[in-house]
Parts: sequence; C-alpha cells; structure tokens
Amino acid sequence: MRKYVRLFALAVLAGAAIGIGGIVFLSLENKIVGALMFTAGLYSICVHGLNLFTGKVGYAVEQPKSYIIDLVIIWVGNLAGTWLAAMGVLGSRINGISEKAQSMCQIKVDDSLISLFILGIFCGALMYIAVEGYKQTKNPLILFVCVAGFILCGFEHCIADMFYVSVAQMWSARAFLCVVVISLGNAVGGMLIPMCKKI
Repeated sequence: MRKYVRLFALAVLAGAAIGIGGIVFLSLENKIVGALMFTAGLYSICVHGLNLFTGKVGYAVEQPKSYIIDLVIIWVGNLAGTWLAAMGVLGSRINGISEKAQSMCQIKVDDSLISLFILGIFCGALMYIAVEGYKQTKNPLILFVCVAGFILCGFEHCIADMFYVSVAQMWSARAFLCVVVISLGNAVGGMLIPMCKKI
C-alpha cells in the first residue's frame, strides 16, 4: 500500500509540474518561447524523479503486467495534480489564462478521435525520446527540443490537456473521452520504439 501511496503522491506532483508549465505557456504571447519554457515542467519531473504517465508508459514493454496498475495510478495522480494547479491559478490574480485555454480546448473537443489518437502517438514517441535521451545523457537539451517540438507541431499530450481542460473549466463527457483517446495514443507512441527494439 505504501508503494502505491508514494506512486500517487509523486504523480500528483508531476501533474502539478506540467500544470505550471502550462501556466507559463499560456502566459506568454510568443509561442516559441512559450513552448521552450513549458519544458521547465518536464525538466523538474526528470530531475526530481516524479511520476509522469507519458514518461513512464514507454517502459511498459519491459515491465510485468502489474505495471498497468502503476500506470493507472500515475494517470489518476497526474489528473489530480493538473486539476490542483488549474484551481490554484484560477484563484489567483493571473488573468487571461482560462480564456486562452478555452479556445485551445474547443479545437481539441471538436477534432475527430482518430486525429487526436494520431497526434497522441506522435507526442508519445517524442516524449519517450526525450525521457530516455535524458536518462542516457543527463543533457536537458533533448528535453527542450522534443517538448518544444511536440507543442509547436500541435501534437497532443494527455497530461498537458488535462490541465488545459481544467483551467478552461470545460470538463464534459466529450472532453474526458478526448483525453482518454489521447492517452492511448501517447501510450502507443511511447511504446513504439521499445517494441521495435525487441524485434
């Protein structure tokens, strides 16, 4: 039980870190600068060993089936963390965040599920490259390149989207379905390279 409590707690912190990255992104007018600064969230996650779904799911290929339980707990913890970050900024003096997020989220909920799934795959692959690259080299540059890349391309990151939907106050059955589909796409993309290496 203690293992799962720790797993969940570190996942909540990871979700909050992504939420802070989202706040930075929404606060800046320059999309390129915003995309680069968003990476502060993932960098802090890697440095402190926090549990991010998109950073962990790629390693499911080499883990026992029980790892799926870990991933579900991490996903729920990430959701809680992004929601807490969203509620925090909504209760502050920072203005304009919610309105920006609403326009972004409307595009997502209006998109087709297959499109969201495909964009999730691309993002998942980049996230695996970023996390594995950092683990191998300890060079944060790969984090900035991959994260800024998926943001500027418009790829879908399920945990970032949890934050955007929360801060936009747009949760609905459709929004939840979109996040789940994106999560599945992130999972497929994240496992793509490890699976190919096992062939």
